[in-house]
Amino acid sequence: MKEGIHPDYKESVITCACGNVVHTRSVKPEIKIEICNKCHPYFTGKQRILDSTGMVERFNRRYGKKSVSK
Repeated sequence: MKEGIHPDYKESVITCACGNVVHTRSVKPEIKIEICNKCHPYFTGKQRILDSTGMVERFNRRYGKKSVSK
């Protein structure tokens, strides 16, 4: 390998918005992320439906079960 062309690879701390901290090595000393494996719905099995504009209700009104009248 050539000398002097590689970046400085040092210890790094990755901090998630949920508070999870991971110690690793990187070229940046500190990295902040929004979602990690402790709070991501795929890994936790908890799904949150964010419905701020009523999209789910509107979908159910349009395409939900229709009552059959005789």
